[in-house]
Amino acid sequence: MERLFLALTITDAQAGRTVKSLLRRELSMAAGFIAQVKMVSDGICLNGARVHTDTAVHAGDTLTVRIDDADGKNAAEPVVCAVSVVYEDAYFAVLNKPAGMAVHGAAGPGRAPTVANAAAALWGRDMPFHPVSRLDRGTSGLMAVAKCGYIHDRLRRMLHTDDFFREYLAVAEGIPSPDHGSIVLPIARDEACFARRRSDPDGLPSRTDYEVLWTNGAFSLLHITPRTGRTHQIRVHMAAVGHPLVGDGLYGGPASPCMDRPALHSAALTLRHPVTGEILRLRAPLCDDLRALLQAVGCDRNLQEYLS
Repeated sequence: MERLFLALTITDAQAGRTVKSLLRRELSMAAGFIAQVKMVSDGICLNGARVHTDTAVHAGDTLTVRIDDADGKNAAEPVVCAVSVVYEDAYFAVLNKPAGMAVHGAAGPGRAPTVANAAAALWGRDMPFHPVSRLDRGTSGLMAVAKCGYIHDRLRRMLHTDDFFREYLAVAEGIPSPDHGSIVLPIARDEACFARRRSDPDGLPSRTDYEVLWTNGAFSLLHITPRTGRTHQIRVHMAAVGHPLVGDGLYGGPASPCMDRPALHSAALTLRHPVTGEILRLRAPLCDDLRALLQAVGCDRNLQEYLS
C-alpha cells in the first residue's frame, strides 16, 4: 500500500509542548503505536526532518506522522463479489455488504467468499483489512473498513457515540410497546449454545434504541439504533422483549417465504471523519428480500428519509 501521513501545523497555543504530547493528545495515538512508528525513518518528522518524541515544538512548525501499516497484509484470497463501495478515501471505506456474507473466513472449495476476500479484490492483498463495524453473516448493509491500524483504532473508539453511530431497519413479530424507547439488558454468551447470546444479569451492559415506523398488528417495521455493540445485540434484545425478528430462527423469530435470514438491514451510518472532522451521512438501499417482505406484509411506509 502507499505511504500514508498525517500532518499537524503547530499553533501558538501548542508551542512549547513535546512531540509525544501532541501525538497523544491532539492525534489520539496510543503509546504502543508511537513506540513503533518512531523506529521508522520517516515515521515522525518535524519540518521534514526526523525528530525525537521529547523535542519541544514552535508555532508554525509542521509535524508529520506516518500512519500506514508498513508491513500490513490482507491474508484473504482476492474474490470479486457483490460488495459495493459507498464511500472511500485514503483512510477508510464504507461498504454495502449483501446478506449471507461473513466478514472474515477463508474462501475455498465449498466456502462462500467473505468481505475480507472482496476487500482483497478491491484493493489488493497489500492493503490491510481492518473491519470497524462488523455485521452478522445474515445482516445486510453498511459497514466501515479502515485502511490502517491507527484509523481503525480511532474509529473503534468513536463507535456508538454521537460521532459514529449506525441505524438499522428491521421487521419484528408483533408490536413493541411502547412504540419507541430503549431496551437496556445485559448480554452474555449462551453456555448451552455456542452460536447464541442471551440476556443475562451478569452479562455486558447493552442498550438498543428503537422506534415503530409501521405495523399491521402481526408485524412491525422498526428503526433501531444500537448504543453498544454486543454480538447479536439487536436480535437478542428484540427476542428478549417478545418481538423476535422475522426470519431469525436462532432467536425464535417467525419464518417467512420472502427471506431465509433475519430481517435486519444496516441502513444508515453517520460519522465524524477521524482526520478532517467532516460529518458523513451514508445510506444503503434495501435488499430485494427485505423489500419483498415489506410488500408481503402490506407495509406502505415511505423509507426515503432513511435511505437517501
